[in-house]
Amino acid sequence: MPSRPYRHLDLITALFVTVLIVSNIASTKLIAFLGLPLDGGTILFPLSYIFGDILTEVYGYQRSRRVIWIGFACLAIMAVTFAVVDLLPPDPAFDAQAAFSRILGQTPRIVLGSLIAYWAGEFVNSYALAKIKIKMDGRRLWIRTIASTLIGQLVDTAVFLPIAFFGVFPNEVLVSLFVANYIFKVGTEAIFTPITYQIVAVLKRAESEDYYDRNTDFNPFAIK
Repeated sequence: MPSRPYRHLDLITALFVTVLIVSNIASTKLIAFLGLPLDGGTILFPLSYIFGDILTEVYGYQRSRRVIWIGFACLAIMAVTFAVVDLLPPDPAFDAQAAFSRILGQTPRIVLGSLIAYWAGEFVNSYALAKIKIKMDGRRLWIRTIASTLIGQLVDTAVFLPIAFFGVFPNEVLVSLFVANYIFKVGTEAIFTPITYQIVAVLKRAESEDYYDRNTDFNPFAIK
């Protein structure tokens, strides 16, 4: 696939990575939203799938794959940094070590779950969207964004919660979290569909690009 410059790909990549990192830190808090138990990151994390849909729809799976790996690397850097800082002895003037460990000390485990879940879920989402786009010859964007999210978020949520929170919360809470998180994430995708349509249309015009992955190598490790 020949490379070419794009005006907005770097901005979308930066926003995607920012959403990913902030949502993982926010996941350390369990919140009640409309009577449903959610980890705090759920409020923001569905946007990463919307960015993933936009990336694949406009720029294609190969460029989306590169952005997914960039996000993976940034999450890993964050996890290692928090882990090292938490292990280092605090200065006597710092009296919040217990609070730091309680919140950010959990982050490596959460990020481990998120890394694996994000990797699997994002690639499944991107693959499904690319394949459905070809099958439907680019028509009915809403079908592929929602369908790919249904599959990708199912994988993501099912992988993330046990790794991040098993043993931290009772099993019945984990089940409630799974149901609430999945419904919230998929619902967010559906609600944002009109906005996704507008962003995709603007980007396709601005970039003069509407990529179809007809001859794409979908191996997630085939980085070029």
